[in-house]
Amino acid sequence: MNELLGQPEYVHVLANPLLTHALPLAALGLLLALLGRSPGGIRLALVLVLLSAAAVWPVVHYGHAGFDRVSAMADGTGGDWLAVHRYRAEKLAWGFYVAAAAALAALLIPLQRAKGLLPLAWLALVLAGAASAGAAYIAYPAGKVRHREFRHADPPAAELSAAHAAAGDK
Repeated sequence: MNELLGQPEYVHVLANPLLTHALPLAALGLLLALLGRSPGGIRLALVLVLLSAAAVWPVVHYGHAGFDRVSAMADGTGGDWLAVHRYRAEKLAWGFYVAAAAALAALLIPLQRAKGLLPLAWLALVLAGAASAGAAYIAYPAGKVRHREFRHADPPAAELSAAHAAAGDK
């Protein structure tokens, strides 16, 4: 187990579902709690949004750490998809931090102002939904890195050029 966890690309793949699966489910739970006007449910869902959105740090960290190993295993087209995946992650990671901060604010500010919970929880829901959409957008090219059967087209040329320019290669 220690050997597997010592491989950053493996840790990246293990932690990624917190963004692609747990965050949207936490957002759904928050929506249901808001519609049901359940303060306890809202707070629980906000904690789940906070934790799942904050998982962006280890996902990005281990993704960067394992990038070279995965790049070495990928064929040319897979490497291009990997570059697009990295580019999208670097471009959109801030959205997860904003969603986590909104959830934290929704948890802490109402301790001082009782009427702050609902508006802040709705804001956290919108941001968690946007971050969930971003997670899907980021993850899409990642599935094409090693799985040729998922490749039905080449990576978007404009994004690929921007990814290589941002990385300083090609």
